[in-house]
Amino acid sequence: MSVHRDAIRTARSIVVKIGTTALTTPTGVFDASRLQYLVDAIERRMKAGSDVVIVSSGAIAAGIEPLGLSRRPTDLATKQAAASVGQVALVNSWSAAFGKYQRTVGQVLLTAHDISMRVQHTNAQRTLDRLRSLHAVAIVNENDTVATNEIRFGDNDRLSALVAHLIGADALVLLSDINGLYDSDPRKSDARFIPEVSGPDDLDGVIAGRGSHLGTGGMASKLSSALLAADAGVPVLLAAAGDAADALGEGSVGTVFAPRPTRMSSRRFWVRYAAEAAGSVTLDDGAVRAVTERRRSLLPAGITSLAGRFVGGDVIELKGPDGGVVARGVVAYDAAELATMMGRSTSDLPADMRRPAVHADDLVAC
Repeated sequence: MSVHRDAIRTARSIVVKIGTTALTTPTGVFDASRLQYLVDAIERRMKAGSDVVIVSSGAIAAGIEPLGLSRRPTDLATKQAAASVGQVALVNSWSAAFGKYQRTVGQVLLTAHDISMRVQHTNAQRTLDRLRSLHAVAIVNENDTVATNEIRFGDNDRLSALVAHLIGADALVLLSDINGLYDSDPRKSDARFIPEVSGPDDLDGVIAGRGSHLGTGGMASKLSSALLAADAGVPVLLAAAGDAADALGEGSVGTVFAPRPTRMSSRRFWVRYAAEAAGSVTLDDGAVRAVTERRRSLLPAGITSLAGRFVGGDVIELKGPDGGVVARGVVAYDAAELATMMGRSTSDLPADMRRPAVHADDLVAC
């Protein structure tokens, strides 16, 4: 067994993400027996001494049948209505299943805004930590009843990666209808299974597909989220929900993603992945090299243009001359103030404007 699988097997704190297809029949009907199987596997892991936080999809799917809908809705209002009904059914099913083991569950609904804003980010972290200290099982889901197309994580795969870092988890386990990573569609006979991803070279030639009609994920989403968590220092196991007992036991199934050697700090992770960018600045070539290669602070002299109505303390994107994002960071000035400073040498600025536009400690290269 690889060192990374062993790390997942012995992890004391785990986030387990459950995909919509893991909780529904092929026709899209919510299946409580599938959920109970997953709870049985999670309970065995918890009895072995691990803390488990669950990120559960399935709220919209769980609301389809009670509302008499024939298929997953496509318009936002009906999605939100289905989620409002389905969230009740979903958390009640988790509660009933864990009730078999005399465990209490707590529902935590999040939106992208909750994670992107530093205060809400910290409050969510405290809530999850307190639920764990009280020995309740946290069931996390995106708050689909209020989320819009503009303020969404995109899917619960990404949410689970953010939550894993938020609570300082030792491992992330992604469970769905896919038994691991393949270099192409696994329904094709020539698709090659990839048991471990230790770096970008292992992904050469990999073609990741989109999600099912019931969920919003898919292999592309899972791959992106696994790489996000791994980059933050969290090992990841991608496996089929039907193999949950093995995935949460010996960890001998699925694809494992090796984490970066050192864990990213909470603040740097927030800047790079969680915070919403309030605007952007474009840099000249010299400034790009300074912030990406030499890890230096961004000075106003290296800025050629800016966009957005940001204020000091907001997270902004730093773009190269070609428009590609090269870094993200916490800006020290308002947009209007920075507009009067860009392109100017520090020595030419008033004394109160000689701070970097983005300090190196608040800057993360992409």
